[in-house]
Amino acid sequence: MSSSLRLLKIVRVLFSERIDELLPQPKRKLLKAIAWCIPTVQKKRSRGERLRDALQTLGPVFVKFGQMLSTRRDLLPPDIAGPLAELQDRVKPFSGEVAKSIIESELGRSVDEVFSEFSSDVMASASVAQVHAARLKTGEQVIVKVIRPGIEKVIEEDLNLMMTIAKFVEKNFVDGKRLKLVQVVSDYRMTILDELDLMREAANAALIRRNFANSPICYVPEIYWDYTRRNVMVEERIYGIPISRVDIFNEKKVNMEKLAESGVEIFFTQVFDHSFFHADMHPGNVFVDISDPENPVYKAIDFGIVGTLDPESQAYLAQNLIAFFDRDYRAVAELHVESGWVPKNTNIGEFESAIRTVCEPIFQKPLGEISFGVLLIQLFEVARRFQMEVQPQLVLLQKTLLNIEGLGRELYPELDLWNAGKPFLDRWVKERLGPKGIVDYTKRNISRWAVQFPALTNTLLSAPERLERLELIQLEQANALNLLGQEMKKRRLTGYMSTVLGGSGLIVAAAALIAEHDWLTGHWPFAIAVLSLVLLVRR
Repeated sequence: MSSSLRLLKIVRVLFSERIDELLPQPKRKLLKAIAWCIPTVQKKRSRGERLRDALQTLGPVFVKFGQMLSTRRDLLPPDIAGPLAELQDRVKPFSGEVAKSIIESELGRSVDEVFSEFSSDVMASASVAQVHAARLKTGEQVIVKVIRPGIEKVIEEDLNLMMTIAKFVEKNFVDGKRLKLVQVVSDYRMTILDELDLMREAANAALIRRNFANSPICYVPEIYWDYTRRNVMVEERIYGIPISRVDIFNEKKVNMEKLAESGVEIFFTQVFDHSFFHADMHPGNVFVDISDPENPVYKAIDFGIVGTLDPESQAYLAQNLIAFFDRDYRAVAELHVESGWVPKNTNIGEFESAIRTVCEPIFQKPLGEISFGVLLIQLFEVARRFQMEVQPQLVLLQKTLLNIEGLGRELYPELDLWNAGKPFLDRWVKERLGPKGIVDYTKRNISRWAVQFPALTNTLLSAPERLERLELIQLEQANALNLLGQEMKKRRLTGYMSTVLGGSGLIVAAAALIAEHDWLTGHWPFAIAVLSLVLLVRR
């Protein structure tokens, strides 16, 4: 399906569900004529339900968008936030028999040969895959995740449309290039296509499981590699309360402050200590073990989307956050310039003042009184004014921050995010950028340096000889140019230059010089290049 046809389908679905009614009244009038031309479906549903159904009809890319919106209940009316939350794990499933056939095709064995029990009923169904409960022949309780059939084609169509729109915006709008929409879409393309490969998701889960081995606040299920393929993944079944069930947490007297602070700690640990973080932390992917209400434990699933940060981005991000916490807006402005996030000629004083205007009102307030959604809009205005470019490597991180805020708001609105995060960042900077960090970096890299040392030594020892040889070559080239100049002068006096400028005489002159001068015999490409340059300049 071409991008134009896909766009027409999107417009038709949105208007058939009368999504135009979600817009403010003045803007709604502009679309009334279009909506009148498109037949509508049954309207005995709330606007939130119609939006949910439209996003499901349009496919996984739009479902992901709805999932992200659903985490921000503070920014959405209840009648919209509720239905969108169903997109986290209650997307319309496909047949259990189809799931069985995919499993058998991938594993090369019947379901009965692999599992002693397998439920055709769907436990959870999301945008890309759905999950079934099962038990291995060896007795372990597991879940079986199966990719939706035909999903890759739909995703490719939406990604192609997004790329077309991104290219158009970059070409025709003032902020287009600064926003790097093409690069952002390219990165998102890689991210969502990676999510279709369950072998990759399993590898992500295995790494995060190792990172949090023996952690008292986070648990990641085990992967069963013998039964995992590109379209099928088998992992340990975990038990816990969905993170969104605050009512159960309150009933069981769970320590909500500790639960919220642990979530912040897990996030910062993944980003700064591990440099590998779960980037799809909507409520459908996070559960809590409350067997000990005073010490709740997070249990995470679905590692199809993960993010990484290179050491340079880590360092700049940590220092920027600390500067924000310290209200050192001058340092924030300077760090942005040093990192290349804003142009080098940015007026530091003006940039500092703009940042202060946006950030100062948010400090010393509990999380419940701070809207990062509004803050991001304000920072975007600052970015637009100072030509700050979008950093594609931080897009997933920003998305994850929005998820974290949504979860924190639900769990413990009084949480002071700054007090929870600042000690962690202070420790990280001290350990990574201080003397201890330098020692640790040396220990990690000493074996690689040892391998490279002989080659480096040879290079250093041969440097004087190389310099001497270079000086001789430069002297020879200078002599050659001198001889060439004399020859050109003699040819010009005798009228020979007119033949050379004709084109073919150039090669003849080069051949004559090669024959007449011994040095040029070994350097004829250099002579030809110089004569060609002379011809181009004269023309």
